[in-house]
Amino acid sequence: MEEQWKKIIEAIGEDPTREGLLKTPERAAKAFKFLTRGYHQDVEELVNKAIFTSDTDEMVIVRDIELYSMCEHHMLPFIGKAHVAYLPQGKVIGLSKIARIVDLFARRLQIQEVLTKQIADCVNDSIGAKGVGVVIEAKHMCMMMRGVEKQNSVMTTSCMLGNFREQVQTREEFLRLIRP
Repeated sequence: MEEQWKKIIEAIGEDPTREGLLKTPERAAKAFKFLTRGYHQDVEELVNKAIFTSDTDEMVIVRDIELYSMCEHHMLPFIGKAHVAYLPQGKVIGLSKIARIVDLFARRLQIQEVLTKQIADCVNDSIGAKGVGVVIEAKHMCMMMRGVEKQNSVMTTSCMLGNFREQVQTREEFLRLIRP
């Protein structure tokens, strides 16, 4: 990957032997591996037996989970927050695992619409919830730094499964509770 970054630096008209750029291919390769580490993570290993029996049936919400991802169309970052909720059905998942699930899928080349669904499906598959709701709000550098250059635009996506899709009251409660 380092060699490819060197070629990119040359292709934009820069000199990769310039003092400030000498180690840039190495640093860029290391950074890119970190930014896309989700390809090398396994959901089962990540959840790591942090699923517990519980008789609670009230909504569980983790809101404002910061996320950083990379647009698969331009390979530029999008940055935002995820709100994840579920209705337990005999099982709950460790709190930090929800944030880790968000990171696992965010740290891949993505579009926000798919990321939202992947998170919802993963939580649902992990605990067999009565329902899962995920809302993501993010700013996309591909829209801010290039193209239309709109600095204040925020994209919002949602995925509602089970009771969150079928029961308007449940969906509305979730959406009301994640509002700032």
